[in-house]
Amino acid sequence: MAIEGLTIIGESINDSVPSTKKLFDENDIDGLLELTRLQDEKGAAYIDVNVGMRPAEFMADMVRRIQSVTAKPLSIDTPDPEIARAGLEAYDPGRADGKIPILNSVSLLRLQMLDLYKIQPFMPILLVSEQVENNQSVPCHTADETYLATKRIINAARQSPYNIANNHCIIDPGIAPIGSDMEGMLKRLIEAMKLIHEDPDLAGVHMSVGLSNFTVMLPPKCADGTPVKSPLESAFLTKAMPLGLDMIVGSVKRKYQLLSDDHPAMVCLNEVLQLEGIEVIMRVRDFYS
Repeated sequence: MAIEGLTIIGESINDSVPSTKKLFDENDIDGLLELTRLQDEKGAAYIDVNVGMRPAEFMADMVRRIQSVTAKPLSIDTPDPEIARAGLEAYDPGRADGKIPILNSVSLLRLQMLDLYKIQPFMPILLVSEQVENNQSVPCHTADETYLATKRIINAARQSPYNIANNHCIIDPGIAPIGSDMEGMLKRLIEAMKLIHEDPDLAGVHMSVGLSNFTVMLPPKCADGTPVKSPLESAFLTKAMPLGLDMIVGSVKRKYQLLSDDHPAMVCLNEVLQLEGIEVIMRVRDFYS
């Protein structure tokens, strides 16, 4: 189900998804194209394409094949510059009503990927859950660190030869599994989004997360058969969209919706934001029990 103002990047064609990896390993191209059609029909605005560490030529071939069955723009999803280059070279905007692709993902240590813009203009997903110390990537543990990483990477995008504007940048502040969040990563994320959203210098930027990561490892249903994952993901959307979240890498099979304050999943999420350590784990467990 669509939420007004929320853009879904369909997540299914990703080598890290076990069922999709099986299709890749068996070279079941027809199965992968059927996943494309399904996501297109169910409302994905973009189709993510992540082929893992397969050859760059394979990414190029997949981009061409996927574009033969959908007019939706693609998200070229890889940390490898050569695989990204192959995907961007193969991408044909004319098959996507002139829309440029997304490139996922660019980090402060992979700023050279912005140079691929000369091959094919794109909207970069900029990872800001990490910062750079001594030329090494280290996780951001606070909202302020995440916000400063955002400022640095946005400035790099704007100062690149391609002068990528705010409204062509997608910030990914990183989402952690709520079921194991003993370090307050959800608090960091919500507070960082607020800082980003309120900064006039960052006006117009998009924000996105890989929403399925939020409920990874949780059971799909409660003991009474009530769904667990969709309500908790919807609770997150209800909290985050007013803070500027307008895109997700997510599933077209989920029933995303905005929740009332008294919905059990919303109550759970708000209480988790007030708790720390093992109490977070216990509160989430209480929700799905």
